[in-house]
Amino acid sequence: MTFYTEEEQTEDYLFKIVLVGDSAVGKSNLLARFARDEFYPNSKSTIGVEFQTQKMDINGKEVKAQIWDTAGQERFRAVTSAYYTGAVGALLVYDISRRQMFDSIGRWLNELHTLSDMNVVTILVGNKSDLKDAREIYTAEGNTLAEAQGLFFIETSALDSSNVAAAFQTVVRDIYNILSRKVIQTQELKKQDPGSGKTVVLTFTGRRKPRGR
Repeated sequence: MTFYTEEEQTEDYLFKIVLVGDSAVGKSNLLARFARDEFYPNSKSTIGVEFQTQKMDINGKEVKAQIWDTAGQERFRAVTSAYYTGAVGALLVYDISRRQMFDSIGRWLNELHTLSDMNVVTILVGNKSDLKDAREIYTAEGNTLAEAQGLFFIETSALDSSNVAAAFQTVVRDIYNILSRKVIQTQELKKQDPGSGKTVVLTFTGRRKPRGR
């Protein structure tokens, strides 16, 4: 996962974020709610890949999140796998009312790590929290899994919009913070060695510490 210093930036920060998880967990509606404040109760399954670009202000800096909505159906895996390339963040989504979708998280996490950077900033999202009477996965289960895998965790509802913005903002803000720390480190190195060149490549190193929400 590689970023460049502000000296090399010719445009705003642009972070590629992917939405992954089984079909019908609500990935498309999460994106629609976040990007356009819309919800489609009869939305159809995504075919292939769709994306939206959303601007966010972080510490006075304009950050663009390019959010890719990937199809969850197995028959599209060969098509969508290429879109993991370059991703620096991911929302790993399951439906709190369907146990089999929660059980698929391990497979999706393995695919994410295989086809993208091992250190991609990831948040585990238990979607459809409005379905309280139909809940099969309790909050504690999601939080325990997230802590074990070193992921952020949050429960959302695209229907009533609860925590939707927070889920996306958590990922983007953490990516930005990692980048900012790397820029500061680079600036300190340049102070110590003023004769060094200006082109500096910043790469994430090490896994995230487990952190539940």
